[in-house]
Amino acid sequence: MATQRIVIDPLTRIEGHLRMEMEAENGAIADAWCEVTQFRGIEIIVKDRDPRDVWAFAQRICGVCTAVHAVASILAVENALDYQPPVQAQLIRDLVLGTQIVQDHVIHFYHLQALDWVNIPSAAQGDPDAAVTFANGIGSTWTGNSMGRMAEVKATLTGVLASGQLSIFTNGYWDHPDYRLPAAANLMAVAHYLDALEFQRSMIRVATVFGGKNPHPNFLVGGMACSINLDNESTINQVTLNQIEGWLNDTVTFVESCYLPDVLAIMGAYKDWFDIGAAPPNFLAVGMAGATYGGDPNAARVLPPLSPIKPGLLLDGDLATVVPFDPSKIQEYVSSAWYTYDEGNATGLHPDQGETNPDYTGPELPWTWVADSDKYTWSKAPRYDGKVVQVGPVARVLMAYAQGHPRTKALVDSSLSTLGITLAQLNSTAGRIVARAIEAVTVSEMMLDIVFARFVGNIKTGNVTVFNPANWEPATWPGTAQGYSFAEVARGNLSHWCTIENQKISRYQCVVPTTWLAGGRDPQGQPGSYEYSLANSGTHPLLLPDQPLEPLRTIHSFDPCMSCAVHVLDPDGAELHQVTVP
Repeated sequence: MATQRIVIDPLTRIEGHLRMEMEAENGAIADAWCEVTQFRGIEIIVKDRDPRDVWAFAQRICGVCTAVHAVASILAVENALDYQPPVQAQLIRDLVLGTQIVQDHVIHFYHLQALDWVNIPSAAQGDPDAAVTFANGIGSTWTGNSMGRMAEVKATLTGVLASGQLSIFTNGYWDHPDYRLPAAANLMAVAHYLDALEFQRSMIRVATVFGGKNPHPNFLVGGMACSINLDNESTINQVTLNQIEGWLNDTVTFVESCYLPDVLAIMGAYKDWFDIGAAPPNFLAVGMAGATYGGDPNAARVLPPLSPIKPGLLLDGDLATVVPFDPSKIQEYVSSAWYTYDEGNATGLHPDQGETNPDYTGPELPWTWVADSDKYTWSKAPRYDGKVVQVGPVARVLMAYAQGHPRTKALVDSSLSTLGITLAQLNSTAGRIVARAIEAVTVSEMMLDIVFARFVGNIKTGNVTVFNPANWEPATWPGTAQGYSFAEVARGNLSHWCTIENQKISRYQCVVPTTWLAGGRDPQGQPGSYEYSLANSGTHPLLLPDQPLEPLRTIHSFDPCMSCAVHVLDPDGAELHQVTVP
């Protein structure tokens, strides 16, 4: 059979703009190119600004991953200035990051990924009683598993389908032959899809209480921009503490009784997908989700991080040997990206010497095929010691498992037994989805039982300090300073790197999870994780080129956030570029 060229543009149910070009032969993907079609300019925009203000710009990189970039920016500046925030401020940051991570995981599965596996029209044919029986059979104890709730959802779906206006469900590949769930399971999943819309507000509320608003909550170099006073109704007080505790309890209940059982049941119906979509078997994690680090994550901190595991890597498929993490081994390449380096594009740059020099050399619009050129994306290609590495929930779960974290190990072992798979099969399309659900359980429990408990315990001893003024004034800063930070966020390892000269930012770089995963070929020709996952063995299925459900499943499993990989802003509000979809 002749080679077919397939383009998905735009790839939807993600954050930002992504185009995938693929070549297929004999019902399988033979090669793939990941094309990020936005330019990120935040690193240029923050140059010459006050370091204390940069977090507010950095968190505008994305409207979803807002708090994570703010915290990473603040930590990098604090590291450069040797500026230690109070313990309570650090705990608040961990709570904000942790809640955003769990909320992101829930949204990703139910509202972005599940529609690749759950058939909406089929759900309208489901019997409510059978849906309840199915939910009970998979061990779901969610309170929404009632006859009344399932009947209500069925009636709503029936009405939507009868209207002929499917709203957000329009243009789904609902006739694709690889939807496998019975109608009752589809009905249950749609009911939980709607329940998850309600639930995820609990996580947003936690960030809003501490940050004052959402999205783009408020932060502060040297601490947090909120106050603790149990006797003041305008601050963090006993009422808000009780509310936060309630929301955290609700979160633990939802992820344990609904999210994880749903994932195990649904992915269990697609067991072959634990052998599809593997990315390179190298994994990087500097902690478990929610942990924050200023500077070198291997160094000791005044506040022990949320993460009970050490930074490290698992390399070349060895899931038992943890290799120590060395931040100096990170390099970013632009051999396939529309940038240029002063020293030449075959050279990788460490982020603390990174450059963001846009140099678009692609074809004029409308595009038909971009990958004929060596440069085809706006995403750089980070490498660790020359290797393509995976970051994200599967990397963190495997790292925690390798280090013997008890709760992670118990959940992983139970899940592997339920699914009948091996640990290595978590490196797959389905495995990434399962790892997210496992991590949602561990992180939500740690937020409640460790971070929040310690935060409240400190208040009981009278510790209500959330800001350290010692290094706030620029007169206390050195003439030149460099700093960096690492944080484990929803999609993986995030680092910000800054150089401060004469009290202003002179260089700024972000190495974000999606850049680690979505970057293109490096000078050695190694494809990025997205590309590799589709075409590494020539066995990734693509049954119907005009309904490319299978590559959507795999790319969605990474939870792409292209706005983090690239961004552009015109201060005058002028249109900068117009994208035409062929």
